Amino acid sequence: MPPGHRLRQAFKGDFHPMKQIVIGMDGMTLEDLVAIAREGASIRLAEECRERVCRSRALVEKWLREGRIIYGMTTGFGALSDVIIPAEETRLLQQNVLMSHAAGLGPLLDEETVRAVMALRVKDLARGNSGIRVETLERLAELLNRGVLPAVPEKGSVGASGDLAPLAHLSLILIGLGEAFFQGVRMAGAEALKRCGFDPLQLEAGEGLALVNGTQMTTAMGGLAAYDAGQLAKTADVAAAMSLEVLLGSRTEFDPRIHRLRPHPGQAAAAENMGRIIRGSEIVSSHKDCRRIQDAYTLRCSPQVHGASRDAIGYARRVLETEMNSSTNNPLILPESEEFLLGGNFHGQPVGLALDFLCMAVSELANISERRIERLVNPQLSGLPAFLVSEGGLNSGYMIAQYTAAALVSENKVLSHPASVDSIPTSANKEDHVPMSPIAARKCREVVKNAQYVLAIELICGAQALDLFTNLKPGDGTLAAYKRIRDSISHLESDRILSTDIETMVGLIHSGTLLCEVESAVGELL
Repeated sequence: MPPGHRLRQAFKGDFHPMKQIVIGMDGMTLEDLVAIAREGASIRLAEECRERVCRSRALVEKWLREGRIIYGMTTGFGALSDVIIPAEETRLLQQNVLMSHAAGLGPLLDEETVRAVMALRVKDLARGNSGIRVETLERLAELLNRGVLPAVPEKGSVGASGDLAPLAHLSLILIGLGEAFFQGVRMAGAEALKRCGFDPLQLEAGEGLALVNGTQMTTAMGGLAAYDAGQLAKTADVAAAMSLEVLLGSRTEFDPRIHRLRPHPGQAAAAENMGRIIRGSEIVSSHKDCRRIQDAYTLRCSPQVHGASRDAIGYARRVLETEMNSSTNNPLILPESEEFLLGGNFHGQPVGLALDFLCMAVSELANISERRIERLVNPQLSGLPAFLVSEGGLNSGYMIAQYTAAALVSENKVLSHPASVDSIPTSANKEDHVPMSPIAARKCREVVKNAQYVLAIELICGAQALDLFTNLKPGDGTLAAYKRIRDSISHLESDRILSTDIETMVGLIHSGTLLCEVESAVGELL
């Protein structure tokens, strides 16, 4: 299946955005990014941004008339910054930077990521610190709104001077080069423009550099992963609560007095969530006087483990939303003081570190989930039928589903090796420290996907185990989750192909459908 196939089908035909996001100086959230990337929301420039962009461009043109030397506008790039470009060749320079920097390789970014990158590129440029023309910026926004999505290879950026290669591929469409998807069809960039009634733009001094400088691919991919990780943290609480019930665990571990004595906010939130999910459980109440002293760590310490990941996800979210509302070009034009400054806001280290941390946090949600899966399918630990199926031996039940979870967890451990501690100098050693932040983003995306699968397996196993408690009512949230699962996935009476069930469960997780059902029963989870 080609990258982004399902999304191309969703956007095929006339493009009718569901809502509009106003792009201003600040205030963009991960929820806004998700609305643009996944829900087809359109974007519109705030008037204040349009005015700032025009003021900055007027300054650039004034400086050019005065013959000032400005990096990337009248000079070469990187290690070639000492080469002065004659005025009559500045337009060619901008076209050349897009072509020469379009050296990306590998699979294409899926369409939701391309939409997110385009939106964030517009957001950065709309702050008025790049010197780009407003008509160039508006054209990029209009292409996004029309559903013209450039073909962008995902590999080739080291995250310093921004995501140069992918942003160059993204921007080629503006000058009628490269390739794009339009109405579900891959075509030449010039053809995509023609079908929308546009002519290729002639970039002016500084615009090519402005288009490729920035961290937007890393931030887009990381932002979508961070949003999904936040949803996954709540889903993990649902899965853990369901597993605790069917494994006859105690509600004591969710007592708020425990968590006030170690007041990490994520820990307290996870404990409150799980306590609410199992509220009213006859299953938990049925064994309150049993002889078990305390539960295994995967149950008893679930608030502590989930909470630590939750706090890390919150940190990553703050970093990403800061980056989404930042100016990451070089040079930076300051229209208020009529100056330009050369700096390094394009360096992806803040985002790379946060995404490496996010990888570890989400990996841990999957790690502890896989151990709960093992407890569910192992009769020596659960007291339930082996692999949660009748006629064991003839049927293998969920035996291999646990293998799959183990494989995904192990893969996540490899992917959690940090990318941002590596550096290979580039541009003839002018760029002598690079963050490898795009690699952190790509790893993080895979870790989140793998964790979704692991939690899907736990939820399926939990629902299967809950079928055995026919005479006892589970907690309010557990029951809501169980009913939603059973609406889509039937009880496993005898062996069948499990991958279909797991994919269905991931769909319930990724869409937020499962969480919506649980929250309708117990209120919004923290």
